[in-house]
Amino acid sequence: MSDFFYFIWSLFSFDKEHPLLFTQFNFWAFFLVVFAGFWFIVESRRFGRGKAARRLWRNGYLFIVSLLFYFKTSGLFVLLLLLSTFMGYRAGVAMERHPVGCRCRRGIMVFCVTVNLAVLCYFKYAYFFTDIHNALFNTNLQVVNHLALFANHFTRTPRFDASLILLPVGISFFTFQNISYLVDVCRGKIACVENIWDFGFYTTFFPQLVAGPIVRADKFVPQLYKPYFLGRRQFGIAVFWIINGLTKKIVLSDYIAVNFVDRVFDNPLLYSGFENLAALFAYSLQVYADFSGYTDIATGVAMLMGFYLPQNFNSPYKATNAAGFWKRWHISLSNWLKDYLYIPLGGNRGAGWPSYVILGGMLAVVAIMAQSVWVTIAVCWVGGALVAIYFVFPRCRKDFATDVNNMDTMLLGGLWHGASFNFIMWGGLNGAGILVYKWWKRCGTRVRVNATMALFALILLADIIWQTPAMNIAAVWSGIICFGTAIRYLVVNPLCSKSNRVGLAKGIEKVWNVMITFIFITFTRLFFRSGSNLNPAEANETAWRTAGCMIDRIGSCWNTSVIPDIVSNYSSVFLVFIVGMVIHWLPSRLKRRFRLWFALAPMWVLAVAVVMAVFAVYQFVSADMQPFIYFSF
Repeated sequence: MSDFFYFIWSLFSFDKEHPLLFTQFNFWAFFLVVFAGFWFIVESRRFGRGKAARRLWRNGYLFIVSLLFYFKTSGLFVLLLLLSTFMGYRAGVAMERHPVGCRCRRGIMVFCVTVNLAVLCYFKYAYFFTDIHNALFNTNLQVVNHLALFANHFTRTPRFDASLILLPVGISFFTFQNISYLVDVCRGKIACVENIWDFGFYTTFFPQLVAGPIVRADKFVPQLYKPYFLGRRQFGIAVFWIINGLTKKIVLSDYIAVNFVDRVFDNPLLYSGFENLAALFAYSLQVYADFSGYTDIATGVAMLMGFYLPQNFNSPYKATNAAGFWKRWHISLSNWLKDYLYIPLGGNRGAGWPSYVILGGMLAVVAIMAQSVWVTIAVCWVGGALVAIYFVFPRCRKDFATDVNNMDTMLLGGLWHGASFNFIMWGGLNGAGILVYKWWKRCGTRVRVNATMALFALILLADIIWQTPAMNIAAVWSGIICFGTAIRYLVVNPLCSKSNRVGLAKGIEKVWNVMITFIFITFTRLFFRSGSNLNPAEANETAWRTAGCMIDRIGSCWNTSVIPDIVSNYSSVFLVFIVGMVIHWLPSRLKRRFRLWFALAPMWVLAVAVVMAVFAVYQFVSADMQPFIYFSF
């Protein structure tokens, strides 16, 4: 009996070494208890005869449970979540007292958004800004956790470490969620939530609290007032999403990470160029399976309780260009950045002075943080080229302004992911990919061929002169692009002129575009992975060193004779990678049919399938459960 009570106590107490994860048995025991209480509230008449009364009890109960879940994940940081929730609630009520467009209404919104961003910056970017200050003024300032100092002074004990600022799990997600609510209420897009229990539930709903998707107020708040409903079909689909998410996380993501990717990224110089390149491609599948797996589980758990989360992924590696990729990857963040950053900056209409200040500031940060003469020269060259384009080609100013807004959005999106120079590089590369695609669309085939040939010749010449690993990679990449563009001009276009071969030609072109986009996105992930899951105090230096080492290994000469042995030694990892990518590239129509068949299958079939799937999935469980990658964002 004592063991049972100890197990119950462990479900509801905080253990910083073992936070509550979707992949742990403890979470599902926790959820079973929570769901039993939820079911009792929505079905029992003891909580009021009217639907409104039961709805209030339901939302209040889920609010309390979500706070408990966050406490299990982040400990005392639950107080920060409570403070953010209370401030957002009071701000919404205060704004509702003033008409839309009123200065007071807008002032309340600006003040609360500023406070939210200030708190986010304190926890997430303190080391980043300190590093910039030290590099710019040649100082040696150290970060001090003033909240820990205050807590130690208040409790009169040295309980908290004042030399380290810990990042609260999911702070970026619930901060952006609160900002979307404040902005939408200010604009009059939605009415304020007048009940603290309802608003607390919206802010803290535990399935998506710590890693998204980012729930928009105008999409989720109306669900607060709907009665609970779970049909047979919805139940089956919810179970499918949970099993699908667990499979992605444990079989694809964790297995590849533990047995291959993490080893290479921890010390890339110990591995060959082929292994470094293979780890980079494997990481593309790992990060997708990890993040989309979390989203799938969150979607299924929320659906069991009658709530629907927005779609966050749509087979992103089927994208045929960089812009299309960001319409399929982390959709909730992409839409948030578009509505609350890109459009306010001017969007497609033009760019004001804030757009240019942001771009200039980001370029300056890159030059300062890189601490490299070559990077500084490149930044100055890019800045000078942009100024020249703006003044020499006045007809292109509107497109230029739109491009600036796009680049600002991607750079700030990169910075949102992490307070590291590498994340800015990653965001900038994705922004550059989008801008190149926009230019590519406007050009004719001959211009494309000539431009890619000129670029290839230029990079090849630079590679001959300097012979650096980075130049070797650039030469190979530009050669592939040049070859593909020439083939399209010489082969695909003539095929398209024959009506009976149009479908084949378009199919070949689509496959080519998908592969080129996947390769480009994978290489940008070099900067993403090398900066992830690091202590902010050492993120910049460690991330840059890791990325540099991997570029050196990938861009150096390979010993091709050892590749068969490498593939043989890691055969299971390569097999899992191939199977995962094949499933990802299956037609969406086929996946929808299978999902519907699963959902509508008899209950005994569903039960057998779940037991078999859980048994198979947990054969891949590693000794130490891997946290979700996006917990650190």
